[in-house]
Amino acid sequence: MASPKRYDKIAFVASASAEAQSALGELAAMYGNHPPTDADVVVALGGDGLMLQTLHANMRSGKPIYGMHRGTVGFLMNEYSTHDLRTRLAASRESLINPLLMRATDIHGAVHLHHAINEVALFRQTYQVAKLRILIDEHERMPELMADGILVATPAGSTAYNLSAQGPILPINAALLALTPISAFRPRRWRGALLPNSAFVVIEVIEGEKRPVAAVADHDEVRDVRRVEVLSDKTIAMRMLFDPGHSLEERILREQFGY
Repeated sequence: MASPKRYDKIAFVASASAEAQSALGELAAMYGNHPPTDADVVVALGGDGLMLQTLHANMRSGKPIYGMHRGTVGFLMNEYSTHDLRTRLAASRESLINPLLMRATDIHGAVHLHHAINEVALFRQTYQVAKLRILIDEHERMPELMADGILVATPAGSTAYNLSAQGPILPINAALLALTPISAFRPRRWRGALLPNSAFVVIEVIEGEKRPVAAVADHDEVRDVRRVEVLSDKTIAMRMLFDPGHSLEERILREQFGY
């Protein structure tokens, strides 16, 4: 039987809200506060926005990330408590997350590389609907989608913007990606597709001069794109920690039953 992991050196990071900053001061006084590069674990205090920032900042470090809810939306966070934090960390369950890699080419031919933990999304930039061509593994699957946009979501991001766009909720351990249109006009009844997470997704912009499109990987935006390539980056595996009974897998399962 494996011995529980020890998390002696904790790095605390917090959002700018008064609630999160107060928690930061209290926890740092109780447990110390090490630099993330020297810590055994990073504890994020805030909401889901801060968790995404923390995951991005520590994407290649291999360090586990444990969030506590001191913000607005807390789907990715554990409940806040100052009591016996090291014991909670030792008892936590780990979920591995592979980010998406977006390669976006703009109208000038410049290539932009960004990672996304939740989703890569394309949006129309003006009042005119976007026209998009969709290829999966180099095979054309839809010659023309007319919509406000489209997104590719990971299981971790399937309950975020993807769900608001009527996309499916994916179990965290499912080897799937959700391809979800945003306010599709034609084909009007198309609701998207489930793809294996090995899929190479290419979205080409049609009539880009007349109908400009922006691409966003979480919070990184590229304007006036012509071609966007998306794939799951298996070279990166981020470690998220959750209290027993409140794992990301359990939260996603509960979301499907509306509670």
